[in-house]
Amino acid sequence: MIDTHCHLTHPRFASDVDEVVRRARNAGLAGCVTIGTGAADAVRALELSRRWPGFVHCAAGIDPFTSHEVGDRFDKELEAIAALLDKGGFVALGEVGLDYHYDLDPAPVQCERLRRQLRMGERFELPVVIHVREAHDDMVALLSEHPRNHGVIHSFTAGPAEAERYLALGWHLGFNGVLTFKNASEVREAARLAPLERILIETDSPYLAPVPHRGKRCEPAYVAQTLACLAAARDCDVAELAAATTRNAGKLLGRMTLRA
Repeated sequence: MIDTHCHLTHPRFASDVDEVVRRARNAGLAGCVTIGTGAADAVRALELSRRWPGFVHCAAGIDPFTSHEVGDRFDKELEAIAALLDKGGFVALGEVGLDYHYDLDPAPVQCERLRRQLRMGERFELPVVIHVREAHDDMVALLSEHPRNHGVIHSFTAGPAEAERYLALGWHLGFNGVLTFKNASEVREAARLAPLERILIETDSPYLAPVPHRGKRCEPAYVAQTLACLAAARDCDVAELAAATTRNAGKLLGRMTLRA
């Protein structure tokens, strides 16, 4: 299994991140991708990947929350991300995206900043990790404008209709602990209908712990519960699904060197 999206640099892991990584390895994971949200966090993610070579991989981008936080300093933040990507060591650009649920930047500002990062993904020929919440129409429009980009709609929590729109554009869907929630029948239906070769699994640690850990700090080892739920939704063998999603991650995030 590969946890394709976690935040091991989050303060909630500050005291025991190495133990968290060891538990992930002991749980059967072949690797995980820790996401750098902003330049400083991306540096920490890169350092962690160097501490656990071949197992922890990293991505770098400016998510909507960091974008809002840096405000008028966005240009400098983007230059810093570009400088990091130029030096190498990252398997993806992200997470980047649109979030209209929270009171962040106005939609036009978010869209323009995402456009700039999508162009950067093209420049570095990196897959893109997309965050989208309550902004599917604008996101589909933006991704349609940039057909050279590819990647994953991370933490996919919408239904089959939205899934079809992203799949038609060639994007992967990343499923996490939300899949196990009682009220997530639409998400499970989307997971059931998605082509096997377009599915990834993730945790979004320390958020969204799957049942039976819901409400607790999430960590990469818990991706096993999401995988089991996904297998049940698709009525398929867990081991075969683990192999397929691992293969999908390896193909999409081609700069990973998976642990034997």
